[in-house]
Amino acid sequence: MAPVGTDPRAITLARGLLVALLLSFGPAVSNSFSRFAYALILPAMRSDLQWNYSQAGSINTVNALGYLFGALLTRALVARLGNRALYGWGMVLTSVAITATGFVRDFEALMAVRVLAGVGGAAVFICGGALSGNIFPKRPQLATTTIAIYFAGGGIGLMLSGVALPLLLEAQGSTSWPLAWRSMGYASLLMTVAAAWSAWGIAEPGKMPGEARWKLRPFAAELAAYAMFALGYIGFMTFVIEWMRLNGASTATVIAVWFVLGLATLLAPLVWRKPAEHWPGGRPLAAVMAVLAAGAVLPLASTQPAALLLSAALFGVAMFSAPSSVGSFIKRALPSPAWGSAIATFTVVFAAGQIAGPVAIGWLADRSGSLQIGLAASAGLLAIGAVLALVQRDLRHPQ
Repeated sequence: MAPVGTDPRAITLARGLLVALLLSFGPAVSNSFSRFAYALILPAMRSDLQWNYSQAGSINTVNALGYLFGALLTRALVARLGNRALYGWGMVLTSVAITATGFVRDFEALMAVRVLAGVGGAAVFICGGALSGNIFPKRPQLATTTIAIYFAGGGIGLMLSGVALPLLLEAQGSTSWPLAWRSMGYASLLMTVAAAWSAWGIAEPGKMPGEARWKLRPFAAELAAYAMFALGYIGFMTFVIEWMRLNGASTATVIAVWFVLGLATLLAPLVWRKPAEHWPGGRPLAAVMAVLAAGAVLPLASTQPAALLLSAALFGVAMFSAPSSVGSFIKRALPSPAWGSAIATFTVVFAAGQIAGPVAIGWLADRSGSLQIGLAASAGLLAIGAVLALVQRDLRHPQ
């Protein structure tokens, strides 16, 4: 028997979990830093650059446009280049784009680097997700654990940026927003080295079997609900910190809200695992979106710290659970050869919703003269999505 601490299986397990942890820097960079941290920096950017809400929303809209292009490009190139290469180059592109955001002030230039961040972020998120399930190819039962660790990186990134950026902006003032982007960019470049190393040590996932034909119509309600999720959640995540600041929220409150948001994201798999596995039809997605709608409407009802913290907890526990609910639904409803095509279809709809959401919410805020109307629209879209998901009938493919 091998001495304690030198068991080869234990060593292999520890190394694999470390690889999963380093790989999780991908969601931290591609989602938390590149996309969601914009909400933390937006009040300073609006103040310094004199933007209206439509311009502010456009910056996140073009990031989502880049994500859509990146998703389509990744799907086209992954069979030729592989997940590891696309993940690594996606990390490099996203990190460079985040850094470059801190060196430009021109509106068009900012839009350009945000597009590039979206392109790279899509490659990171998609290919990293594929790699995370293949860290232990001979022990597939551990895939659920490594995938959970991978997506937990998004929550870790939210907590890190939620603490560091508000403190930086409070200490240096609104004109220091470029420094916030540069700091995240430099951190992202360091994370890229570790994450790319971890990705290179993972066996390339096997090629997917030929795609089976499937009909879109039976999935219409689930697809429509997912579109409402994309429209509603990104509008809320873009402007919620701006709303808090307009209503006098302190830096300490902003830090606490973003930290709770990230922490709830980490705990979400514990909350939604059984509903996603056992509830029929669109009920898991409906429940997730109902929780999101409640979280989105709370800051409009009250801007007291307790209400804002509850909002963050509700939104965090559900935000990353909508895609996982859809994924579980697809895997129950279709044979495995059709999963890739179905997930790609839902991803395109999701990306299109993210494109429209921020600029539409910003336009509503400008037209009404109040951000309240735009945020109310976000909550309303999420509530509509919950109702649509309830309509989705159960689809079960014989196993």
